[in-house]
Amino acid sequence: MTIEELNSLVEMRLLTFGYTVTEADQKILSYVTGRAAQYVCTFCNFPHCPDDIPSSLQYVTADYAVGDFLQHKKTFAPDDLTNLNLDLAVKQITTGDTTTVFATGEGSQTDEQKLNSFISYLMTYGKHELHSHRRVKW
Repeated sequence: MTIEELNSLVEMRLLTFGYTVTEADQKILSYVTGRAAQYVCTFCNFPHCPDDIPSSLQYVTADYAVGDFLQHKKTFAPDDLTNLNLDLAVKQITTGDTTTVFATGEGSQTDEQKLNSFISYLMTYGKHELHSHRRVKW
């Protein structure tokens, strides 16, 4: 996996949440992508980063980069995240006269709380996958 491939995955993932990467975002995007790749390589003891990251960890690495990117944006440019869609989960299904509610309690969360939960999820997702790829360091 190359950094360019990882960058395109991160941009695609951000698009799924309604965030379009701008030219001004490119430097921070490159930084967080490299940082996520380095984290995965260091954790798993891959000697050649990012070339040694297997395809089975590409989405985990991309999610770490997205979480880091959103954390950076939240800290330094929160107005850029106003169009971010934080209501992606199905909360209620109505079929005929039957209604099933899945996300109880989340309706009272503010947008900032939802964003914090989402960033936390992205930054911790895939630990079990990282453990399964970990190599012994001599």
